[in-house]
Amino acid sequence: MVEIAPGEFTRLLAATRAGDGPAWSSLMQLIYADLRRLARRHVAGGNEGHTLGTTGLVHECYLRLAGAARGNAENRGHFLNLASRVMRQVLCDYARERLAAKRGGGLRREEMEKIDVEEHAEAEHLIQLDEVLGQLERENARWARIVECRYFAGLTEEETAEAVGLPLRSTQREWQAARAWLEARLA
Repeated sequence: MVEIAPGEFTRLLAATRAGDGPAWSSLMQLIYADLRRLARRHVAGGNEGHTLGTTGLVHECYLRLAGAARGNAENRGHFLNLASRVMRQVLCDYARERLAAKRGGGLRREEMEKIDVEEHAEAEHLIQLDEVLGQLERENARWARIVECRYFAGLTEEETAEAVGLPLRSTQREWQAARAWLEARLA
């Protein structure tokens, strides 16, 4: 894992926003291990043969971040939050494609016994979770961002507070409230 000097990430981020292409490459080299950690969190519990793998998820995330999103990050925590959100979107898109293919999207008939029930349930759960998070975002965008930071990005309480711009104790209270809201919708 590459050690990031204090301020180096922010400096590279500012250079990237100014249009410095090599700064973007250096930034990605510095954060690659963190992106792999995020990807492992996102695909944890998945079936290796059936879900998008860690490396594929990191690369797809990179391609999406290399577009317009790369200039929008404010700091390291915010960047990891954006990357986590992109990874969730990639996995949801991938799950939707798998479900569509199993429902005849690929125009290939299969016997019901051949369908992997666990994979189907995993894909539907991921899509349901994404829909509930979308509802949370519409009702309380800050709670949704806190959930993304804590649950998907794996940020600490302190990193989450920095990413959302709140004091630590306020972030902790809102994290508890957001978890309760999600548990009520997903039960």
